[in-house]
Amino acid sequence: MNNPNIKGSLLTLKVFLAHYRQSPLQAGAIIIGIILAVTLLTGVRATNENAINSYSNATELLSQQAKWIITPRPQDVLDEQRYFELRQMGIYHSLAVVQGWISDSNQQRWQVQGSDLIAAITASVNHSTDSDHTTPIARSPLPLNRVIAGEPIVLMSQSSADTLGSNTLTLAEHTLEIVTIDDSFNLGNRLLMDISLAQQVLNKPNQISYIAIFSDISNRQIQLENWLSDKGNLSQSDNGDSMKALTNSFHLNLTAMSLLAFIVGLFIAYNGVRYSLLKRKRLITQLQQQGIMKRSIMLALTGELLLLVLLGSIIGFILGLQLSYWLQPMVSVTLEQLYGANILPGIWRWQWLLQATILTFVAALLACSSLFSELIRQPLAQGHGQFNLQSNARKTQKRQLICAILLGLIALIFMPISQDYRITMALLGLVVLSIPLCLPWLLQHLILLIEKISPKGLIGYQIAETKELIPPLSLAMMAMLLALTANISMNSLVGSFEITLKQWLNARLHADLYLRPPKSQVSEITAALSQDKQVTGIYKQWFTTTQYQQTPINLITRDRYSIEHTTVIKKAQPNLWQHFFAQAPSEKTLSDQEPYVQTIALVSEPFAIKHQMQLGDTIKVAALGDTKLTIGAIYYDYGNPYGEVIISPALWKRADLGSTPLSLAITYRGDFDAYGIQLQQQFDLPEILIYSQARIKAQAIEMFKRTFSITQVLNSLTLLVAAVGLFSACYMLTQARMAPIARLYTLGVNRRQLTLMVTSQMLLMVILTCLVALPTGAILGYLLIHKVTLQAFGWSIAMVWDWQAYFEIVLLALIASALAVAFPLYQQTRRPLISSLQSDVL
Repeated sequence: MNNPNIKGSLLTLKVFLAHYRQSPLQAGAIIIGIILAVTLLTGVRATNENAINSYSNATELLSQQAKWIITPRPQDVLDEQRYFELRQMGIYHSLAVVQGWISDSNQQRWQVQGSDLIAAITASVNHSTDSDHTTPIARSPLPLNRVIAGEPIVLMSQSSADTLGSNTLTLAEHTLEIVTIDDSFNLGNRLLMDISLAQQVLNKPNQISYIAIFSDISNRQIQLENWLSDKGNLSQSDNGDSMKALTNSFHLNLTAMSLLAFIVGLFIAYNGVRYSLLKRKRLITQLQQQGIMKRSIMLALTGELLLLVLLGSIIGFILGLQLSYWLQPMVSVTLEQLYGANILPGIWRWQWLLQATILTFVAALLACSSLFSELIRQPLAQGHGQFNLQSNARKTQKRQLICAILLGLIALIFMPISQDYRITMALLGLVVLSIPLCLPWLLQHLILLIEKISPKGLIGYQIAETKELIPPLSLAMMAMLLALTANISMNSLVGSFEITLKQWLNARLHADLYLRPPKSQVSEITAALSQDKQVTGIYKQWFTTTQYQQTPINLITRDRYSIEHTTVIKKAQPNLWQHFFAQAPSEKTLSDQEPYVQTIALVSEPFAIKHQMQLGDTIKVAALGDTKLTIGAIYYDYGNPYGEVIISPALWKRADLGSTPLSLAITYRGDFDAYGIQLQQQFDLPEILIYSQARIKAQAIEMFKRTFSITQVLNSLTLLVAAVGLFSACYMLTQARMAPIARLYTLGVNRRQLTLMVTSQMLLMVILTCLVALPTGAILGYLLIHKVTLQAFGWSIAMVWDWQAYFEIVLLALIASALAVAFPLYQQTRRPLISSLQSDVL
């Protein structure tokens, strides 16, 4: 404590604390910016981390992860007899699982999984014995006696049961009693029941979806593969790596949105620090005149910033965890229904608080370092006149403009050649940073243009003074521009995608009813449909899941009419259908002189973009062995994130992938809704297996809205953060201008004119910022649609501009600024005139 630097720093900190007691709004503006930044960063961080951890920690419902999996062969089912044979072979640490999706009586979709609970408990207890920790199943009792007795019981996680708010659940005309279990069982949003009950509910008698093997069977792999032969496939678990790769783009978009909100929050915090330092400029000069060394003042400023960051980060971290709790259901719906991932209950770590604090402090320190050094370097005799402030502001504007131009040039050069969405997102980040950096210069020149055409007198004074307001308001306007630009671009993306999706659905769905009956009933139902004179068309689809270069894809074929009339082609070779439907040749008929005697395939746009395929390229998929497929066309597909390959019916038949279609579609002359109910009753089909065209469209649009709901929420929060920043900046600036406003009042300008002048100045700045946001939002939206979305998801989208959404955002910004100005002006009218004039001296 004898160190003079430390003594001086502590003394200076006490003086700064006294300053904040007199001006709490300054400290409040800084802390609010930090809180908002850390809240959004932590909220999305926790949501992303939880989802990503769920991929690798996903278990077979009872907190143990499978090492090997036996799955059915394409277009086939896995008989439960295979499970009994496997256990007879001595592999006891295994579990039979049947799973599927089904709707309840309220049309809410649930993922149902049934398993041999006794075997699951045995495997889990053995796993607990082998390892040093106890699994939840080993320490928490389940109602096994009731399950074994055959009672209709479904196990549900506590969090899902709380959301449902009921003790029973009706699935496929089965009323099930809900038994809640702790979230540590890792059920997520799935339903767990005994395998025999699940087979009844899902209408899968004597069938299982896969067999999970918990022990290491590497030394018996060949033996098991020979035993399975054509009965199933044996594969090793990838610990969720494929799901992580599949959802990378989704999580990257969320991370980008959170970082954008973080930057907006830092703008607000920086604006608060800047305003506070400007108000303390004279105080810092006086401290130096009293003998406090520059190093002590710098340490005190750094310590003050650290304390503010710590306080704001702790509050922001707590609020961020609550935000993650609200965002979790949106992400779960998207990832579970779109990607088939299972999202487990939320987790959080103290390390996130430390990381957020360090990131915020480092970012704030870098942003404020120039202000700190500028204050320390000022001569003790230097005044703090307006000329010096404006001169420094002009220099800063030029530096910011040069930086914006350099960032824009880098993005302009590398954006056209970027083929990876991660690199494109990084370049897009440079564009996002360059946009607000050039705003002060643009505002300065726009107001100069207005000044040239404005009349003299009070209006001329008003415009001239508006130029002086640009430096103190620039940071708040930069944050607002950033939020407006992001909001406009994302609204353009969401609106454009919705229109594109609806157009694609109209072209893709040509039938009135779509059926997905059990394999054993397909022939019977097809025969009945053929005899019904009201049925004007029957269409079939065959489907299987296979792999291309170790990534899962869908291999599909349909009848000729469906392929020709429902495949929305993006680009194709000449005479496509003639060559596509030709009899699939053998390898011996291929020659260089016969370029079109090939096995033609159609690939989806996501597949082509992900694997960088073009027309004429050849591919091999696992289900077709060594057969080479030549890409004859690329078609639009917005139905799923997996790649798709369509082959001809002749090739499907030759490859012996199964003769029974997976689904049927019909056109019907009459009331097809009533006919669907008739089919349901006639063949005892669950309602979930019969869809009308309208129902499919409604579910697709609902899924679309849920997919983008979290993005829209983050956009709204970012705009709210910017509005709060604008409010605090306008409020502090209007308070600082009380003395000049009072002088105008003494010169004869009445209160009504003063209110109109000050309000119109702020609104003019906001309107100009909104005008700048119009082209920048359009540019960012164009890049999001035609670069990021195309590369990340493989979706081509026609950009559509939404004027209504733009004007709604502008209106929100205008309301925020109007409220920010109105409150201090109202305070001014309530206080004596002399106090405002005295504040200029004191």
